[in-house]
Amino acid sequence: MSIAVHLDGLLGEALAANARGRLSHFIIDEHSPAIALFAPERREQNSEGDWYGEHAGKWLYATAKAAARTGDAELTARLHRVADFLVSVQEPDGYLGTYAPERRFMRPQPPKPPSWNGEPSVRTWDIWTHAYLILGLVEAHRHVGEARWLDAARRIGDLCWRTLTEGGIDITELGNHFGLSATVLLDPAMELHFATGEVRYLELARHVLAQANAQRDLALLPRIEAGADAAEIATGKAYQLAWNLVGLAKLYKATGEAAYRDALQRMWESIRTHHLTLGGGPWGGVAHRSREVFNAPGSFSPHGYVETCSSLAWIQLNRELLLIESEPKYAEEIERTAYNDLLGAQAPNGEDWCYYVFPNGRRVHTTYWRCCKSSGAMALEELPGVAYLREARGVAVNLYGPGSASFEWPGAGQITLEQHTAYPFQGGVILRLRMQAPARFQLKLRVPSWAEGARVRVGGESIVAAPGRYAAIEREWHDGDEVVLDFPMTARVHRAVNRNVQESRAPDGETVRQQVLYFEYLGLTRGPLVYATGLIDGFKTEETLRLPSSDATDWLTVLPPQEGDAAPLLELRPLQRAPLRFEPYYRAGGRADGVWRLTWMSLAPEPAR
Repeated sequence: MSIAVHLDGLLGEALAANARGRLSHFIIDEHSPAIALFAPERREQNSEGDWYGEHAGKWLYATAKAAARTGDAELTARLHRVADFLVSVQEPDGYLGTYAPERRFMRPQPPKPPSWNGEPSVRTWDIWTHAYLILGLVEAHRHVGEARWLDAARRIGDLCWRTLTEGGIDITELGNHFGLSATVLLDPAMELHFATGEVRYLELARHVLAQANAQRDLALLPRIEAGADAAEIATGKAYQLAWNLVGLAKLYKATGEAAYRDALQRMWESIRTHHLTLGGGPWGGVAHRSREVFNAPGSFSPHGYVETCSSLAWIQLNRELLLIESEPKYAEEIERTAYNDLLGAQAPNGEDWCYYVFPNGRRVHTTYWRCCKSSGAMALEELPGVAYLREARGVAVNLYGPGSASFEWPGAGQITLEQHTAYPFQGGVILRLRMQAPARFQLKLRVPSWAEGARVRVGGESIVAAPGRYAAIEREWHDGDEVVLDFPMTARVHRAVNRNVQESRAPDGETVRQQVLYFEYLGLTRGPLVYATGLIDGFKTEETLRLPSSDATDWLTVLPPQEGDAAPLLELRPLQRAPLRFEPYYRAGGRADGVWRLTWMSLAPEPAR
């Protein structure tokens, strides 16, 4: 049921930059700083409590996918060298972290202080690092087939099982945010189960979930079942919570327990409805909330933070839900995040990344050790695996952009589906089939929810193309057959409000609500792309606009691409000032460190009445 995917265009350029940039330069061999951390002599002296060991597993995971996708011999050789070094320094009990013995996760934590704030008594990212090591080793084994790498991941899983059961240690004491940073072990435990078929790793995942449920301040499933918003689970840490949900989705796939699926659907709706930017990234940083913690539902600021790590976890959660439910809304969320907040965090060289991106804010390329550089690299490598999905009756096309997908079909040999398009800049797509013999199968084509008036044609026949659904075509296909899709890309106006309502009690006992703060903002999209502008008039970080009262088609125009460019611009013509031009967010103002991007424009308040 495998399918070979090649992406060109905007996503293909990002993947190519990733392979020749981050994946080729950050880690080369055992002497690279991110791997040298694991050398026994270095490990024995480390009592700092840092998270830097995570980069090894993230690099293994992304590089295994990239090497398999590209066939790059040099990248494959580096993967072998690094994975073999890590296996060689694994200790007899299975430990493969970066900490000195007295700081390891197998040691009981000191008692929590009376005013516990969700941090472990001793700072540790040991379970976290091992979680990524398992994922990386399993992924490397999946693509290369070296049994010793899977055996090393197994030994880590066995050490975790012994520690959490025979050792009597509660996993929620081994990570911050009331344990969310440790209960992410759910995901790699399930990957071990899928890779080995061994029940003990399924039981490890169940044990982790049970401890997460029993921890009063986390209470993962109980709080979700009680109707809690994503911001109310533990501290509401976006990255960690979404990663826990990825593990829960895999646990559901293995067990079919309805409570897990219900919890996943509730949390997805919570995040999708209340906690995403216009560009699809999970965000925080508004008012009293930590910059990496979900904002309170209903709050808004154009300056909110999107951590690139959170975009990774959100893409992975949607990947799992897409595999479970085959619903196009999950693919649409992946596309939205990928084309906007993810690409908006990557520099063209494929090496530099933003730790945070902001709807309105300055682009800042982060420092060497920051987590988001490796998370961004991982997130990009997830995209080919969801662009096309092989199903029992055929193939689903989930992401649009130039490229191809090849697969074997009974009685027909290899079939290649070519995608010819200027998407995401234009809405016309031609899907052309190349095949050795005729074959009957189904093509499921995702129709974006924004594509009102979409058309799908094959031969002389028009197919129903309902926005937000799949258009399914099952027929006998022949070499050279084409499916023509037309997704109208009108410019769209979005509104957001930052408001505050004060409540008080009137003398008669009635509750009086008075609006004391109200700011309205305007944002623009076209197709899957969010649009933004640079500094206003070359120097202003914000501007209040007054718009004509007429329909938006009178003051918002799609301009043709400039010579040598593929992306149309948008021109906004407010009252009493010169027009403003917007370009796709991911590249607005240039993709250099320090440039500004402004997605939301403040609107003039209505006159007092």
